[in-house]
This record gives sequence, structure tokens and C-alpha cells, in this order.
Amino acid sequence: MRSRERFVRGWEEGFASGPARVLSVAGGGYRGLLGAREWLYGRGILRSRALPCRVVSIGNLTVGGTGKTPAVEVAVQTLAALGHRPAVVSRGYGRSTRGVQIVADAASISLDPEESGDEPFLLARRLPGIPVVVGSNRHDAARVAIEKFGVTAIVLDDAFQHRTLRKDLEIVMTRARRPWGNGRLLPAGPLREPLASLARADLVVATGALGLGDAREVVEAVDEHAPRVPVLTATLVPSECWEAGRMRSVGLAELGGKRLAAFAGIASPAAFAETLTSTGAVVAELSEFADHHWYSTDDVTRLDARAAELGVEALITTEKDWVRLRRLRLPRQPLYVLSIRLVLQTGEPTWRQAFQRACP
Repeated sequence: MRSRERFVRGWEEGFASGPARVLSVAGGGYRGLLGAREWLYGRGILRSRALPCRVVSIGNLTVGGTGKTPAVEVAVQTLAALGHRPAVVSRGYGRSTRGVQIVADAASISLDPEESGDEPFLLARRLPGIPVVVGSNRHDAARVAIEKFGVTAIVLDDAFQHRTLRKDLEIVMTRARRPWGNGRLLPAGPLREPLASLARADLVVATGALGLGDAREVVEAVDEHAPRVPVLTATLVPSECWEAGRMRSVGLAELGGKRLAAFAGIASPAAFAETLTSTGAVVAELSEFADHHWYSTDDVTRLDARAAELGVEALITTEKDWVRLRRLRLPRQPLYVLSIRLVLQTGEPTWRQAFQRACP
């Protein structure tokens, strides 16, 4: 088993006693830094800066996929329905550029995924007409969005740990199943902050759950640490599929019964396989890559050869992965791309009301 896979499994299920002790020592230092930061904010030594518009934050407590990017999309749509002119502000993880960059304005996308980061580019593609700005300094990036585009609301992507900006609505995304992994702080576990930090949230959304009964660990943690915070549930469902070579639409019903070789470089490739199975497709094999993996020609060649060996009808990947390989030569086997969207299963009125109160 590769070292990355061992590490991820350790985060989910726990490490052997030796590595656990070493990582716990490092985790103690990390906990101390978090405690010091909380103390400084609590006494007003460090302060969050206000923007002249509404600010909605989408984030999480753990390393890994919880549905933040689809949730940003829903948040933008909710704000637009309330009459706001929203923009998305992101750090732009893994991008080749520096400083504040405009990924998209109201008319077009101006940066490639390599320059913007894969997730900001994907959001720009999914939200035509919505400005998307990246910058490690979120305040400066938000100011650019306000001054250049006259936006009245900012949606911050992956910003729960980002305390320098004052927020009107704080939304925490989490998985419904094994939401906190082994329950330890980085690097001994996947937690970026202690569970007590849930008290800063206004909403907690558990993805992969039809109802609260499917998200008991989340509900129990919120009841203990943030009893006044509502818990909502949501699922990630397929929204569209297309064949990359001919850019033709593939009806979701067409996937039923097809034998496919899936691959994904996202935080939870297994969740992608589950989503595929929900369409009736048969996943003959799932090839997993590291989160945010940028594909090479060799990667595509190997995937193509493996699909031929398996005798499948097509390769299939996520829209986020397609963003990172779209400039490469396509495989000889058909390549399908699947888009997903977030659907609230419980608590949709609570979601709407929270936005109406925080962003009137």
C-alpha cells in the first residue's frame, strides 16, 4: 500500500501505537497554536476586518472532500435569488500565479485552471456571469471584486479557518459518515480544528445523508458543542454527463448498465464511484489519484490501456478532473465526464431563512 493511502487510512481508522505517539506530539503543538490564536481573537488582540458587503463562508473542519465546491454554487444561486450581485473569492489552491487574480468577470473566463486553481476555474465554468477572484489575501481579493464588479455579497470558498474577515453567515460542510475520521487534530488525524469550533458555525450541512438519522455522528457532535446550530442534510447527485471527444451530451439514463472504468483525483474517489453506481452504471475498476492531481500524458496512456484490458465501454471521470486533463491528448477509449450538484434533502427552509436573515 502506498504511503499516502496508509496515511489517509490512519486518519480514518487510527494509526499503530508507534506512529500514533509521534503524530500526537506534533498534534499537541498544532493544538497549542490553535489555542493561542483563539485566545488572541477572544481578547480582541486579533480582529476580523469588515467588508462593505455581505460575506458568506463555506468551509469545513476536516481535510478532505465534504462538498464545499457544490455548496458554493448553491450559496451563489441563493444570494442571486435574493437580489444580490454575488462573487466568489477563493485562495486558488495549487495555482501557478501569485497575488490577486480575476478568474472570471461577468462576461468570460480569463484564466486557465493552471493559473487559477482547478476549483475556482470549475466554479467560473459552472456559474456564468458570476465574478470569481482568487488571492491568498481574501480581504484584498474581496475588495477587488467589490470595486471592479460592484458586487453586494461575497461567497468565500474553504474559509472556516480564515478568521481575518468578518462573516455574516458561516456554513460548515461535513460528511455524514465518519465525519471526523479518527477524531484527532492534524497531523494525527484529519481535524483542522477541535470539534468545539462548531460553535462558530451558523449552519452545519452533512453530505451523503437523506435524513438526520443518516448523520448521527454529526448531530451528536453539534448537540454537544453547538446545540443551537441547525444540522441540514444533503446529497451529491449527477447533473449531466458528456463525452469529451465529441463534446456530445450523454443522458444519465444512458449510463445504466454500462461497464465503465472510473478514475478520480479528488478527496474521496470512492464517493465518485458511489455516485456512478447510483446511475445504474457498473464500475469495473476505480483508479484513484491524489486530490488535485494534475494529469500527465503517461497517466492518460495508462488509463487508456487499462480500459482496453478491462473491455469496458468507456472511461469516466469527474468534471473537476476533466479541468485538469482537458489540454492533454484524449484516450482512444471514449471518455465520459460527470458533473454533480448539491441537493439539500432536509432543512432547505432553514437554509433559505439563514440567508434571508444574514444577507437581506
